[in-house]
Amino acid sequence: MKPISSPAPESSTESAVSLNGVTAQAHAAPVAKPDIFAKLRPLRNRHAHIVETLGIDPVGMRIERLDSPTEAWIEGRRCTLMGSNNYLGLTFNPAAIAAADEALHASGTGTTGSRAANGSYAYHQRLESQLAEFYACKRAILFTTGYQANVGFISAIAGKDDVVLIDSDSHASIYDGCKLGEATVYHFRHNDPEDLARRLARLPASVNKLVIVEGIYSMLGDYCPLKEIVAVARRYGAYILVDEAHALGVLGETGRGLTQQTGLGAEVDFIVGTFSKSVGTIGGFCVSNHDELETVRIASRPYCFTASLPPSVVASASVSLERIRTDPSLRQKLWANTDFLYDGLRALGLPVGPDKSPVIGLIMPDAESALRGWRTLLDAGVYVNLALPPATPRNVALLRCSLTAAHSRAQLEVVLAAFERVRDQTAGLLAVQ
Repeated sequence: MKPISSPAPESSTESAVSLNGVTAQAHAAPVAKPDIFAKLRPLRNRHAHIVETLGIDPVGMRIERLDSPTEAWIEGRRCTLMGSNNYLGLTFNPAAIAAADEALHASGTGTTGSRAANGSYAYHQRLESQLAEFYACKRAILFTTGYQANVGFISAIAGKDDVVLIDSDSHASIYDGCKLGEATVYHFRHNDPEDLARRLARLPASVNKLVIVEGIYSMLGDYCPLKEIVAVARRYGAYILVDEAHALGVLGETGRGLTQQTGLGAEVDFIVGTFSKSVGTIGGFCVSNHDELETVRIASRPYCFTASLPPSVVASASVSLERIRTDPSLRQKLWANTDFLYDGLRALGLPVGPDKSPVIGLIMPDAESALRGWRTLLDAGVYVNLALPPATPRNVALLRCSLTAAHSRAQLEVVLAAFERVRDQTAGLLAVQ
């Protein structure tokens, strides 16, 4: 970007004086500042309406005390947490807590710099080796967050002469990675391989093409038709990136995600994921069989200019990742809970997403009914995610749940009873899609 030069004075006759080294126009009246917040005011007004309607700010809601992976105190009442993304309940994994404590005392509270500037800790390198082995890939790179993994990798790999094709329901981090990069970006219709094929067919064979999809989509919990997407990408010589953020620990024999469940891991070029869901901590990664992935370490601005993960976080992630690999009972419990709640909501006649998964989005008629429904659930001691346009697919209003292996059947029965109240409150406006 070219530097912006200051405008010349309106009149050359106005004399300039120096006040403590600062040049100013003599006798000139101060210039009024324009309103830099004006563009945010409609958003602020909409948010104020939401807070007034609910009597609480859903964005800034305070968790007063956390008792377990499934229970917390909100507004002075104990609530069942149904929107945590803590799919395997590993945030309180005793072995992970012990490993974090040991690393904390051995290496301190943080790294205070990026790996490019301050070097890599042995913890970082060991976890990268563990991730590569977990995914049966040659290479792995750690990022400080899952969001940063998408932003950092996509912006580095997709250059100005390349084309990126993303599913229209992609996560914000995928969109933002594309914005930070210089590639041409096209959207194809959600989960529509034929639309992807039409767009790829228009592109020259010599152009680098990267197709980006998600294993499980975060709002409605639907799966990517990966077999069909892979077939289309292969036909047109495109690379494939799969974001397994919500599928890691959930799908596949050892929890790798949709790529493992479909047997297509070897057909995918890049897998991005996060530790902030099933792994129960924070951080992100990219794995690949391309040896050139290592170059991303010096090409990715977010990687080079963000402080690396604290050793305590890395140590806990390592322990929980191994638990995911070796303990299928957690996935079995998660899916038993998923079957119970998903089937129960459908039996109530409620419109949920098309695929059964631990992410269950209840599609509401409009934003106002979503607000009322969210408040009804909270009053019943059930906390879910309130998801409103424009942050939702096709601008629908959602009450979003995420299951965990740690939920008890008794808790889920309370949740179903609360959703029954929401159904009755909407006076027949809800219907199975």
